[in-house]
Amino acid sequence: MSILQLETPRVFAPLLAPARYKGAWGGRGSGKSHFFAELLVEDCLAEPGLAAVCIREVQKTLAQSSKRLIENKISNMGVGSQFRVLEDRIETPGGGLIIFQGMQNHTAESIKSLEGFKRAWIEEAQTLSTRSLTLLRPTIRAEGSQIWASWNPRRKSDAVDEFLRGQGMDGAAVVKANWRDNPWFPSELDAERRLDQERYPDRYEHIWEGDYVRAFEGAYFAKVLSDAKAAGRIGKVAADPLLPIRAYFDLGGSGASADAMAIWLVQFVGQQIMVLDYIEGVGQVLGYYVSELRRRGYDETLMIRLPHDGVNENNITGKRYEDHFRDAGFNNVTVIKNLGRGAAAMRIEAVRRVFPKIWFNETTTEPGRDALGFYHERKDENRNVGLGPDHDWSSHAADAFGLMAVDYEEPSRGSDFNRTIEYPSLGIY
Repeated sequence: MSILQLETPRVFAPLLAPARYKGAWGGRGSGKSHFFAELLVEDCLAEPGLAAVCIREVQKTLAQSSKRLIENKISNMGVGSQFRVLEDRIETPGGGLIIFQGMQNHTAESIKSLEGFKRAWIEEAQTLSTRSLTLLRPTIRAEGSQIWASWNPRRKSDAVDEFLRGQGMDGAAVVKANWRDNPWFPSELDAERRLDQERYPDRYEHIWEGDYVRAFEGAYFAKVLSDAKAAGRIGKVAADPLLPIRAYFDLGGSGASADAMAIWLVQFVGQQIMVLDYIEGVGQVLGYYVSELRRRGYDETLMIRLPHDGVNENNITGKRYEDHFRDAGFNNVTVIKNLGRGAAAMRIEAVRRVFPKIWFNETTTEPGRDALGFYHERKDENRNVGLGPDHDWSSHAADAFGLMAVDYEEPSRGSDFNRTIEYPSLGIY
């Protein structure tokens, strides 16, 4: 058997040792996909009969897969005579094969077709759903099997990040790889990198340095969040025990297809707005959020502020949302009236107006701030015109935050700001 001599960037060296899980994350130009494609060809040569699957969350055509990259590696490594490239798969030495599939197409029954496969490489793993990861892991279970992932991170809550980066795990080798780790980083790609760094600094860190998405092109609040960080208004914020705490909601529903429920916990302290906490969930019953509020120390003195649909009936119990909270012991419940046409735009402008007053508790509000930074406008690319806010994962946190901004009233404008203070015992009326 011939011995291959392949140059491997130093950053990937930990992935050459045996491990159940192997992951490489980072920005564009790092060579992550090239490394795993070469490693797959090597493993097929070293272990005749090996069955491998290359996976994406969504794969409508083979053009979206890594098949062409693997074909090029086979050719460049000079081992083409030992592989047979077919239209939909690659046959490997000893009767093995490499196939290419989308996980979104699999069910609990169909995934069983991958039992016996010893390599699974997840490409663009940041898009892999929790459902898909849950289906895949116990399926690739043959002795000596491995699951690989390569990805450019989006959010901490993405399934692959929570699984491979969230906590240390025995049997996993995970590395960060960026453009500077690639000794063959081409000059043409470096020119593109420098152009993005100059013109699009908000997205540069995500695209090229593997940072989480902090802002989206056309994001409404990216700049004001950046200003707040620069001004030191994202840090440690504690509740004032003498002032009420308000909970502003965007109401979701129950069930797997329901929208998210978002809750901001806020205090108005003089001329400042202190953002203490953020809670979000998907598909949970209302009792879950009541329990979570109590678990975090918010008692019956909490002021519940609901959007206009707080008067609607819960689709499970048939009882109005506002009544549910009153029944749970929260007596100060207010439904904020519908702002009518243009409500989303009014919420956005209200947030921008009050943002210089806002302070965030850094550790407890991070998921909410990530959503605020991503919240952006839909665009008609053909006409280059805005179509209003995009209703995606970030919009629920943004809507609840906008409700807070609309409801906020400066102390000097309050109805009791210039009230007459009487002290009868002192003869002052």
